[in-house]
Amino acid sequence: MGPRSGSCVSAVLSTASVILFFVPGLNLGLDFRGGVVMQVQTVHPVDFVKLRAALAAQHLAGAGLQSFGGNQGVLISLESRADAAATQAGIAEVKQALAQVAPDATVLSTQAVGASVSAQLFQQGLLALGVSFVMILGYIWFRFEWQFAVGAVATLLLDTTKAIGFMALTRIPFDLVTVAAILTIIGYSTNDKVVVYDRVRENLRKYKTMPLRDLIDLSINETLNRTLGTSGTVFLAALPLALFGGASLSGFAWIMLFGIVVGTSSSIFIAAPILLFLGDHRLRRGTAAPAKPEAALSR
Repeated sequence: MGPRSGSCVSAVLSTASVILFFVPGLNLGLDFRGGVVMQVQTVHPVDFVKLRAALAAQHLAGAGLQSFGGNQGVLISLESRADAAATQAGIAEVKQALAQVAPDATVLSTQAVGASVSAQLFQQGLLALGVSFVMILGYIWFRFEWQFAVGAVATLLLDTTKAIGFMALTRIPFDLVTVAAILTIIGYSTNDKVVVYDRVRENLRKYKTMPLRDLIDLSINETLNRTLGTSGTVFLAALPLALFGGASLSGFAWIMLFGIVVGTSSSIFIAAPILLFLGDHRLRRGTAAPAKPEAALSR
């Protein structure tokens, strides 16, 4: 895949992700939409079919059910209600349904998240994402040149939009855990791009007459083994969490896996072409391509 085709594919995917953000939109978790989460433990395995039927009989057909800690643990989530009295009534209805299906059930904890708190958390989550981009822009600008900083942040924005589109498509709940996953992806992807950019900067000083296109290509090839090795290691470390981590960790892990693939590919196919476009007549002048030094080719 060439630089232009890679950039076009990335732009199309990011545009589609923005559309998915609005239609069908993100599957907001309880952190952002408000509601109640009840953690229930039973002696015997829970029959989810009977429990759903019992909840539907209590007019709670929209309640969410998830297993945790094996077959004897259940997370029951309820949508937010108008006031505290209605919320307490919903909790009582859940307990009645549990008494019918699992009389031995014990409610370990009940956590309520109000709508106002949810809106504040959502704003703070978006603020955290925005601040991270500004800090990364400033750091790379200070360490390198503005062309590197703009290229890195533009690529990270494309990576982030793809991650959000992935969440909208797979219906992974968007909550504080997934915000942490996105921030982790941004940090990982930034480190990956800094490695490539650092080699570009070294080669700019080393090969003063080499055209920028050839120099960037050389820098990517020199760091490719490190990039793929690191990404593969992190991917294999996160894969068991996605497969066996349960409801509390699987969403985080799947976003991490997606972000690793997208971040690694963007460091090679997206960040470099953007840097070439911005710095072709600023970071390197001249078009003649001399023979590459043996030291560079032997790496």
